[in-house]
Amino acid sequence: MPMATIAEQIKEIEEEILKTQKNKATEFHIGKLKAKIAKLRQEQEKQRLMGGGGGGKSFAVKKSGNATVGLVGLPSVGKSTLMNKLTGTESEVGAYAFTTLDVIPGSMEYKGANIQILDMPGIIKGAASGKGRGKEVLAAARSSDLIFITVNAYSPNELEVVLREIYDAGIRLNQKPADIQIVKSDRGGLKINKTVELTNMDDDYIEDICREFKVVNANIVIREDITIDQLIDKLAGNRVYTRGFIALTKSDLLPEEDLQENVKELSAQGFRVVPISAITGMNMDLLKDTAFEILDFIRVYLRPHKGETDYEEPLVITRGSTVGDVCDHLHREFRKLFRYAQVWGKSAKFDGQHVSLDHVLEDQDVLTIVTKKKI
Repeated sequence: MPMATIAEQIKEIEEEILKTQKNKATEFHIGKLKAKIAKLRQEQEKQRLMGGGGGGKSFAVKKSGNATVGLVGLPSVGKSTLMNKLTGTESEVGAYAFTTLDVIPGSMEYKGANIQILDMPGIIKGAASGKGRGKEVLAAARSSDLIFITVNAYSPNELEVVLREIYDAGIRLNQKPADIQIVKSDRGGLKINKTVELTNMDDDYIEDICREFKVVNANIVIREDITIDQLIDKLAGNRVYTRGFIALTKSDLLPEEDLQENVKELSAQGFRVVPISAITGMNMDLLKDTAFEILDFIRVYLRPHKGETDYEEPLVITRGSTVGDVCDHLHREFRKLFRYAQVWGKSAKFDGQHVSLDHVLEDQDVLTIVTKKKI
């Protein structure tokens, strides 16, 4: 009897998980099955990259602007129409599935930020395993700084399919990596140190999961009460953590009462939901504002030494950026030749405060950078 392929092995384990009743007694068993799937997916991807199915057309797109936003959803949910509305880029739109055959980049200018928008082909069930060019689409999604999960207002249950494929592709939405440190060694077995009490697993459980990933000698430090999925993600090591919210498309076609019920249902799953219509323009400014807020942008207005502030074209940077970060953005010599900076605004104790490179800026600050010589 021929040996089962990796895809067949994954499917078999997934079916076993579905058949297993979920309760406290089966948590350990299900956790080990999840670890086996994660390890098999690693092997599957390694084979693909080595020539076992990775020779197809790539959807890699060079990132540009202040951030990249990916439009991810099932076919025919209105991604291309939304793209056209946001950017003016003419993605082909048709009333049938799979109109978009490539990842089409466009640019949206908003509040001084240049945001790259990627219109992606629709994904289908099994996309993370390669169906419908799904691997290529989701690989492009992995590089996005923010994902608009596009869901048809008429079909809120579509979200479950999209989230499953995103998750299986190793994308973790609105999460942070667990505070786990794993340092592999040549000998000594597994040494597990915990700074908090673990309520979801014990040391034997951790050791078994580690062995699934062939980690048998390592120092492990756990600083939070982790779940089995978080431990698997750490051991897999190929996860990306990005932000996402739901753009509920075609919302103008649904009665208000039904629309609000669907928004409530989707919000209960932990997502911000913006009901929109790219045709009528419904809530398009709210969509842009939400993206700007989640990307955590701030605007800094530059004022030349003894000159006038440029309020027309702010410098857009991420919250938490310092004067030094601005120097790096403006010119490679600015940091080296830096003398001092002056700040007016929320981050300053008083107008025109002299600050150093490590001063953290706030939204709508005015900044003057003085260098040792003119650049």
